[in-house]
Amino acid sequence: MPKPLRIRKDDQVVVIGGKDAGKTGRVVRTEPKKERVYVEHLNMVKRHERPRPTQDTQKAAQIGGIVEKEGPIHVSNVMLLDPKDNKPTRVGVRRDKGGKRERFAKRSGASF
Repeated sequence: MPKPLRIRKDDQVVVIGGKDAGKTGRVVRTEPKKERVYVEHLNMVKRHERPRPTQDTQKAAQIGGIVEKEGPIHVSNVMLLDPKDNKPTRVGVRRDKGGKRERFAKRSGASF
């Protein structure tokens, strides 16, 4: 069983390795089994897609052709941004006063 990811959807991250190193963005989705994250407007890849009707209208919006979308980035190549000073930080997990788990920045101690 894979370890749970410490990075979640809508987190602000910075890429620390690969062709987009140094760029920041918001996590759009995660794949915990593959240990991958998709960051908004980073690691863009081109895919050929067949025109298909969307759910809203049957024939008005047929989107197809060469589409650019986010590609996966391994979770080891991204770091969470510290909410206090917007610098990369490691993530820890601790219990709050009520006993619930919370993620916190090891750099400043602030919780996410």
